[in-house]
Amino acid sequence: MKKLFTLLLAVAAGMGTIFAWDYEHVQIGNLYYNLDAASQTAEVTSQNSSNPYWSTTITTANIPSSVEYNSVTYIVTSIGDDAFYGCSGLTSVTIPNSVTSIEWEAFSGCSGLTSVTIPNSVTSIGNRAFEGCSGLTSVTIPNSVTSIGNRAFEGCSGLTSVTIPNSVTSIGDYAFYDCSSLTSIEIPNSVTSIGESAFGGCSGLTSINVENGNSFYDSRNNCNAIIETATNTLIVGCMNTIIPNSVTSIGNYAFDGCSGLTSVTIPGSVTSIGNYAFESCTGLTSVTIPNSVISIGEYAFEYCSGLTSVRIGNSVTSIGERAFYNCTGLTSVNIPNSVTSIGNYAFEFCSGLTSVNIPNSVTSIGDYAFAFCTGLTSVTIPNSVTSIGDGAFGYCSGLTSVTIPNSVTSIGKTAFYYCTGLTSVTIPNSVTGIGWEAFEGCTGLSSITCEAITPPTLGSYVFYDVNKSIPLYVPAESVEAYQTADQWKDFTNIIGLDDGDVEESNIRYIDPSNNELGSETVSLHLPDVPEIEGFTFLKWQVVAGDLEEGIIIQAVYQADESTSASSVYTNPANPAQKLIRNGNVYILSNEKTYSITGQEVIVP
Repeated sequence: MKKLFTLLLAVAAGMGTIFAWDYEHVQIGNLYYNLDAASQTAEVTSQNSSNPYWSTTITTANIPSSVEYNSVTYIVTSIGDDAFYGCSGLTSVTIPNSVTSIEWEAFSGCSGLTSVTIPNSVTSIGNRAFEGCSGLTSVTIPNSVTSIGNRAFEGCSGLTSVTIPNSVTSIGDYAFYDCSSLTSIEIPNSVTSIGESAFGGCSGLTSINVENGNSFYDSRNNCNAIIETATNTLIVGCMNTIIPNSVTSIGNYAFDGCSGLTSVTIPGSVTSIGNYAFESCTGLTSVTIPNSVISIGEYAFEYCSGLTSVRIGNSVTSIGERAFYNCTGLTSVNIPNSVTSIGNYAFEFCSGLTSVNIPNSVTSIGDYAFAFCTGLTSVTIPNSVTSIGDGAFGYCSGLTSVTIPNSVTSIGKTAFYYCTGLTSVTIPNSVTGIGWEAFEGCTGLSSITCEAITPPTLGSYVFYDVNKSIPLYVPAESVEAYQTADQWKDFTNIIGLDDGDVEESNIRYIDPSNNELGSETVSLHLPDVPEIEGFTFLKWQVVAGDLEEGIIIQAVYQADESTSASSVYTNPANPAQKLIRNGNVYILSNEKTYSITGQEVIVP
C-alpha cells in the first residue's frame, strides 16, 4: 500500500470544499500503521512519515496478519515505505502471510537484522527494501515474488547466499551490488531482465548457477559470467572470461573492477561495448575490438592502466566520453576511418601515448580528448575536422609540432594550454576564432604563422606567457591589421609573407618495407635556413606526409670538415639544435623540424 490520498471534492449551493484522507495513521502496540477504511487494509509504516528515523531502539518486530482499531479489523497487506528505515537495533522480524508487498526502503539501514523469512504471499520486493542490512547473512525469496527492485539488497555485505525462485522475471539495477560475502547465486530461466551492475562489487562470488544457458563457466580460470538471454547481453564477467559467440553486446559495468583480468577476446558477434564495461581492469594489457563493434561506450576502458595497445575495428563510428581515460600504459592506438567522433576526455591522462593517428573520417575532437598526454610528440589533424574542442591537447608538454588543417574554423579554449614543447604552429586561413588561453604557457614557441587575412578573434590570454618577440608570420596585405588587432598587436616582430620563396619539391611515398608507392610534386614555401658554424646547408628534405595530412621537412647539412662526432650532435652555439648524423651529412631535427600543411603554406 502506498502513502496516497484521495481528494474528495463536493460542490453544492452554499457548501464549501471538503477534503478527506483515505487512510488514518495510528499506533497499535509498538508498531505504526496506515489504516485504509475503504478497503479495511493496513500497511506497517514509520512513526513519522516526514522523518522515517522513527525508532532505533526497537529490537523485535512481530507483524500481525491483522489489527483491530475502533472495533474494525484491518488486514495487514504491506510493509510500507521507510517502515523500519534506520532501525539499526532491529534483530528479528516476523512477516505474516497476509503481506503481499515490501515497499521502498522498508528495512533500509537495519544493520542488526541477521535473517528474514519472506512469506509466499509477497509478490514484489521494492527498491532499496533491504539496502545496507550488513548483518543479513541469508535470505530466501519465495516463489510468489516476480520482481526484485533496484538496489533491493545493495550493501548487504554479510549476505553469503541467496536463492531466487523461478517466479522472478526481473532483477533490478544494483540489486545485489557490493554484497561482498555472496559466494553463490541461483538464477532461474524465468529471469528475462538483469539490471545494470546487479552483481557489481560481489568480489566473493565463485558459483553462479543459471538455467538454460544464461551463464557459462570457465573451469580453467574458476570464472563465472551471466548472460541475459532476452538481449544476448553479457551482464557480469570476471577474470579471463571467454565470451561466447552468442553474445551480441557487452553490458554496462560487465567487467567493472575486474583487476585480475589480463586479456580479453571479444567475438565477432559483439556489436556494442557498454558504459564502464572494462573500467578499472588494471591488469588488462591488450584488447582486440572486432570489426563487428560499432560503438565503444562511455568510460568503457577507463583506468585500465596496464593496457599498452588497442586496435579498434573498422566498424566503430564513435569513441565514447572517457572511453580510455587514464590508460597511462597505452602507448599506441589505431583509430579506423569509420570513426567520426572522439568523445570528451576520451584519451585524457594517457601519458604513455606517443603517437596517434586521427583518420579523415573524424569531424570533431571532443573537449580534453588528449589532455595531459604528456608523451605525445606530434599529431596531425585531418582536414575533415571542423572544430578542436576545449582543452583538447592541454598540458601535452611533449608535443613539438601540430598540423591544423584548413577545415578547422574554431580552436577551443585552452586547446593547447601549456604545451611547453611546442616550437611552431600554423593557424590556417579557415580559423575565425580562437578560444581563451588556447596557447597560454606555450613557452617553447619560436614562431607562429597565421594565414588568415582577417585576424581571428581571440579570447582572453590566448598567447599569455608566449615570447612576443618571436616572428609572427601573416599575409603581407594583413600586416597592418594584425598590428592593431587585440593581442596580435602585442607581437613586436610581425612579418608579411609573399610568394618569393616558393620551391617545387618531390614527395616520395614508401611502405614500411621500403617499397615504392608513388610520388608527387608540390610547391612549398620554405623557411629561412638556420646557420650553424662548421656546417654548410645542402637542402630541405621532405621526409613524410602529403597535402591532406601534412608534410614534414628537415634541413640537411654537410660537415665542413671530416669529423668523428657521435650519431647525435648538439650545436655548442645553440644547445637546442640537435643534428642527426648520416655519414658526413647531418639532418637538423627536434625543435627545428618543420611541418607544412597544404599547398603553398608558409612556414617560418
